[in-house]
Amino acid sequence: MSLPIGPVFALGASPDGGSAWLQLVPFVLVLGIFYFIILLPMKRKQQKVQEFLDSLKDNDRVITTGGIHGHIAKIDGDKVHLQVADKVRIIVSKAAIGGYQGQPPVVESTSQT
Repeated sequence: MSLPIGPVFALGASPDGGSAWLQLVPFVLVLGIFYFIILLPMKRKQQKVQEFLDSLKDNDRVITTGGIHGHIAKIDGDKVHLQVADKVRIIVSKAAIGGYQGQPPVVESTSQT
């Protein structure tokens, strides 16, 4: 059993023909809402994280996104030498630094627990 599709499309058309610009308005509104609700806050969050990572300096007490506490012994480009105990240093990516110790994290952890 097949249904004629032509009358279904005819129901969607306005009797006076309607302007193509008028049909574009809802699409533009959805894009605007998407931008202001999703894209703009995400861009601001990325900018905040980048400013945090750029402001890191030696002897800052930090925590990684994996939960390792320590203080920065040396910053070498995109690598951070993190001292976690006496004479114990590990090298982590700069992007793995989640925030300062005792403060809320700047970088959200992406691990699934």
